[in-house]
Amino acid sequence: MSKEYVEKRNGEYYIAGARVSLDSIVYEFLNGASPEAIQHSFSALTLEQVYGGITFYLANRTEIDGYLEDADRDLENLRLEARKKHPLLYQKLDEARRNVQSQRK
Repeated sequence: MSKEYVEKRNGEYYIAGARVSLDSIVYEFLNGASPEAIQHSFSALTLEQVYGGITFYLANRTEIDGYLEDADRDLENLRLEARKKHPLLYQKLDEARRNVQSQRK
């Protein structure tokens, strides 16, 4: 008897039966978090679901790494598009960031 721990919904991967994305689990895992620490961060998941998500990632690493790279690229494109649409807002944000950094020095 096998159990599915990951499902694809609307083109994105999620832990089966939960609203937690596989991305969330994978990034924590890649940053060195233990399955127990990941489960603590996502209390809606059981430890079994976390291990299932990690196992799915390891079994499908090439596909999931490509999926994550595509998502990162899409996010970067959205960020650049937002900067183009609202240059004054981002100019003010950049100035505020520089001011905070100069005050810390």
